[in-house]
Amino acid sequence: MRLAAQLRHEAVAHGKVNLHLGVGDARPDGYHELTTVFQSLALADRMSVSVCEGTAGVASLSVAGADADKVPTDSSNLVWRAAELAGASQALDVRIDKGIPVAGGMAGGSADSAAMLRIMAALNGLDDAQLEEIAAQLGSDVPFTLHGGTMLGTGRGEKLEPLPTSGEYHWVLAVSSEGLSTPKVFATLDELRETNPELPRAGAVDALADALLTGDPEQVAPHLANDLQAAAVELRPGLQDILDAGIQAGALNGIVSGSGPTCAFLCRDATHAEQVAARLRAEKVVDAIYTTHGPVAGAHLITNES
Repeated sequence: MRLAAQLRHEAVAHGKVNLHLGVGDARPDGYHELTTVFQSLALADRMSVSVCEGTAGVASLSVAGADADKVPTDSSNLVWRAAELAGASQALDVRIDKGIPVAGGMAGGSADSAAMLRIMAALNGLDDAQLEEIAAQLGSDVPFTLHGGTMLGTGRGEKLEPLPTSGEYHWVLAVSSEGLSTPKVFATLDELRETNPELPRAGAVDALADALLTGDPEQVAPHLANDLQAAAVELRPGLQDILDAGIQAGALNGIVSGSGPTCAFLCRDATHAEQVAARLRAEKVVDAIYTTHGPVAGAHLITNES
């Protein structure tokens, strides 16, 4: 039973793209040292959380939108764990409207858990330091999706520092309906490096950082790099065809987003992005094409009562 005067909180969760993703060798704990440049994108999910009667914690979790059936609605969802770690003391009905591609390497699940943390901060009075500590426990991408913008991430990606940028960057996202397992992509990279020690690595971020200060996407484009791309293409060879198609369609450069399988293409401006998107749609090389831009803010809250 819902409360007669129901309290509802809403939050927006933004996806991300990795402009640079350098992956170190596997550590004894199984994780890899990362050096990455995150950029938050306008493409977003929307979350609504209502306080209701019942046992404290997530009472129900529903998901709507593209590929909603692929998102778990039980305690395995990061949103559920975020509520628990943030000390949910009331029963909560949670609804997520998906705008970020599912299992596409764009941190949709992490972004949703960051949005839940913003809502839990409003409910329980948590400060930023507490949110950041919880975010780091939830996953490597959660701290960034909490803050957004453009940031340098190290460690597992959870150690963040703002990266000065100027301008706006326009992207075309080529989305495949079948996801890739992030652990499998990392394991495949380890295997590729074992058999080919000379496999190129992303290297330092200095040149990219300098280019981002110019606000000129044509200067940024040559410095996009992702060590996981080789592994993603090894697992899904068709990704190379998508990357090639994006370049042929006129993109400045293309890259596998995170662990894939989404491919992100940097464009000169919004008009150019629409042109590239139209050509890719005509080629029918992927299941869906989105245009978006960044950097934008991270997860943020809209509060109302109903």
